[in-house]
Amino acid sequence: MSNYVTAIGLDVHARSISACAFDPMTGEVSRARFGYDPASVAEWALGFESPKAVYESGPTGFHLCRALRALGVDCAVGAVSKMHRPAADRGRKNDRRDAEWLARLL
Repeated sequence: MSNYVTAIGLDVHARSISACAFDPMTGEVSRARFGYDPASVAEWALGFESPKAVYESGPTGFHLCRALRALGVDCAVGAVSKMHRPAADRGRKNDRRDAEWLARLL
């Protein structure tokens, strides 16, 4: 059993979820995109070693967090007001980059 986790960042919207998994040991990044289906996200996340997911707090994610926890995925909620983005990243915002940024923060 290893002592690290695979960090999974989730950018959640009403109809879609962009996901990015970051393995800190190898530096490998895996990406996926889902419709709003917690079971699909959980199945993908549980394919990694010691997964832990995080998403930015918002109205669309609280249901997802509860569903992922019920399906066996450790999930945390990140407070947007406490996350500081570099100034260079502010103009290049998209779902894929947001998911990767969250995974690397975790």
